[in-house]
Parts: sequence; C-alpha cells; structure tokens
Amino acid sequence: MATRNSPNLTSLSSINRDGSRNFLYPADSRGRFTLARRVFGVFLLLIYVLLPWIPVNGYPAVFLDLAERRFHFFGLTFLAEDLWIGFFLLTGLGFSLFYVTALFGRLWCGWACPYTVFLEHLYRRVERWVEGDGPARRRLANAPLTGSKITKLIIKHGLYVVISLVIAHIFVSYFVSIPRLYVYMQESPLNNMKSFGVMLFLTVCLYFSFSWFREQFCIIMCPYGRIQSALTDDDTIIIGYDEKRGEPRGKKSDPNAGDCVSCNRCVQVCPTGIDIRNGLQLECIGCAACIDACDEIMEKVGRDKGLVRYDSMNGLAGKKRRLWRPRVALYTGFMFLGVAVLGLFLSGLHSAKIELIRMEGNPFYVDENYVRNQYRLQLVTKKSEETTMAVSFEGLPEGTVVTGVEDSVSLSPGEETVKTVLIQVPLDRYEGAFTVGVKAEVTPGDFVLEDTIGFIGPSAYTLRKEKDE
Repeated sequence: MATRNSPNLTSLSSINRDGSRNFLYPADSRGRFTLARRVFGVFLLLIYVLLPWIPVNGYPAVFLDLAERRFHFFGLTFLAEDLWIGFFLLTGLGFSLFYVTALFGRLWCGWACPYTVFLEHLYRRVERWVEGDGPARRRLANAPLTGSKITKLIIKHGLYVVISLVIAHIFVSYFVSIPRLYVYMQESPLNNMKSFGVMLFLTVCLYFSFSWFREQFCIIMCPYGRIQSALTDDDTIIIGYDEKRGEPRGKKSDPNAGDCVSCNRCVQVCPTGIDIRNGLQLECIGCAACIDACDEIMEKVGRDKGLVRYDSMNGLAGKKRRLWRPRVALYTGFMFLGVAVLGLFLSGLHSAKIELIRMEGNPFYVDENYVRNQYRLQLVTKKSEETTMAVSFEGLPEGTVVTGVEDSVSLSPGEETVKTVLIQVPLDRYEGAFTVGVKAEVTPGDFVLEDTIGFIGPSAYTLRKEKDE
C-alpha cells in the first residue's frame, strides 16, 4: 500500500510518496462561511439555469445565436461585427479578477469559480448523500468490492452522468435557445450532429473532471494559483493561521501550549488536502472550510474563535493592515479608464445599422451619358419588432439617378438585408470625385443613422478632352 504524504510545503498531499495518486476525501464542514458559500453557490447555479429561460425584448436574457450571428445580452443585441465588445468583456473579467485578488486573495476560486461551484455544490453533495462524510467515503474506497459498495458506486456515478448531461444541455441552450434544444432532443442526433457532439463532449469532460480529476485541475492545470503571488502582497486579505496565538501546539490541558490542539480538523475539511497552518500555499482556493472547522473546535474547547481566519499577512503578524495602497490605486484607475472607454464605444451603438459599401470589380463605369458607381447598401435591425427605414441620399449633383433601393424599406424583427445600389451622375454634371451621404430615419425609435462613401470616376479634365476629340 502506498505511503501517503502528510501536508507540507515541498510536495502535494494529493500525491503519494511513490508518485501515485492519493485520492482526497474532504470531510464536511459546518459554520457561517460554509452556509454562506452554499447559499451563494445555489444562487449562481440558479443564474446559470435560468438565464436561457428569462425573456428580455423577445430573446433569452443571454443567447449567443451563432447560426444567425447575433448575440443577445439582457435586451441588447450585437452583430458579428460588434464582437470587439468581447475584448472589453474578457479583459474586464480578467482585470476584475486581478482587482479582487489584490484585495481579497483567491475569493473567486473558493466562492464563484464555476469549477468549484459545480464540484462542491453538486457532485460532492451527491457523493456525501450516497456514501457519507469524508471518513466513511475513505473506508468505502478501501473496502473490498461487495454488493453494497457496487450499488453505491452505480447510484453515485449514475447521478454524476445525469448532472453532467443537464449541465451540458443547459450550456448548449445558450447557443441554440431552449425551444430549439427541446426540438433537437426529440430528433435523431444525426440531424443535429454539431450540437449533439458539443453536448456529448462536454458531458464526458464534466464527468471525468468531477468524478476523478477533481482538485487536480485547481492544483495542476489552473494557472491562477501560480500567479496569485504576483497579485497579492502582505496587505491582501487571505485565509491564514494565527501562529503567534496557536503555537506551540498541544493538548488543552497543557498550560504551556497555544490555542491549537492539533486536532487536524482544518486538514480533514480542506478540499485540496493542505494544512493551512503551514502558511499560504498555491493549493489553497480560499473556500473558508478550515475557518469553520477551527471555529467549531475552538467553541468546543472554550477558546476564542479566529485562530484560522480571514486576515492579511500583516494582520496575522500583529501589524497594521492597509486597504488603500499603490497597486489598488493603480488598479482602480485602470478600471475607471476601461469603463469610460467602453461607455464611449457603447454610446455609438444603435439597435439598427446602415452601411454603404463599394462593390467589387471596376471602381466606376462611364458610358455616353453617365458616370456610374455600384454599391451594396446593408440595412440591419436588431429590434424584436418590425422596423421601417426611410432611406435618402445627400450630396449628389443635380440629375443624379439612384436605383436599387426604395425610399422606405421595411425589415422584419432581427432582419438583415443588402440592396445593390447604382448611382449614376450625368456627364455634364460630373466635376470629379465627391462624397455621397446616405441617411436612414428609423421607426420605431425615431433616430437617424448616417454613413458616407466616396463617388469616384475619371477626372473632369479627361472627360473634357474626350468630348473635344
């Protein structure tokens, strides 16, 4: 039998001394942080489940319609060309994570990370319901294969598969919508291979991760734990052990011992198998299970709570703790700058779009009477209701003929249409290149969209010379 590593600072406790995997069976904790984390976890799960169901302006609250290249977020509709906003979304999320880390350490990992939420509030809940608390699960894992053990394994892994399928189906619904997903589920998978393949792949990944890989993802694959040292300082709020108060460890009856009674309860409840008394470690996900476990023991032995607590390294050392410091000020400045730039860009977005684009081929054509340019006029509405656009052109010489587009264009909800527009300027009125303006008065909404493009042709001198000849 492999010899297990005790938690230390030089090797992972999830790896045995011979290099084999040491499966962890964290015990359940009880307390204020555990309760708050579960309530918050259920809240996040409800958000994940309900967003595709909640209609806003005729679409789900979050609907990434890849087939139509339209992306709906809480009543706002974006087109494929609006995906630059995703840059602000992704960088904003990343920067927010850095900002929170500078203030509160790995609060995200222990409280809001989807991986932690699914593992702790779904899969481990099922595991504890079927097999019992940590010690009971370890005994079952080491016990010989019996009918009772087989039954529990089948129930547990069967529920794991069901949960993975549900999570995967909900994920797919963000891209195809709930009604369409329901139709897909009643048809043969061969009719919708892409959606079925994504769902199946995600189900397998979820089942593998949460039934076997588990905390190894946080320890080995997630880079966040490794970069937190660059994001935190001695004033960052972390989960730490008050060494001055707890050491030396000993029995309650020992007058020379500190408050720590070496019960190892903090180690037993840790989901990554570390000993928080060894100091801040990259495996710590900031879940606060050790705080509740230690507080429970302190209450039983009649000592003050907070031997393990949320505090900074300076606070644990008895020094003054600062909230406002240079890195926080810098991060705050960057945050307001990003919000201001995003607001500036969003102020120019509308629920409709008009764009005049030159067609491929010759830039212009000349015949006996006209100089002609050819364009594509793109009209788009993001509204969930019929939209009318009154189209007009400006800056055209007298006698110019415009064909290919009506004065008023009606668009169905969410429709995009392209018109081929010919602009023909009489030769006797053409005096060289100029700018064409197109305007669309949009109803409902009663706002005006505008775009401009150049009209080009031969130089006026060339035309006069040709006429003289």
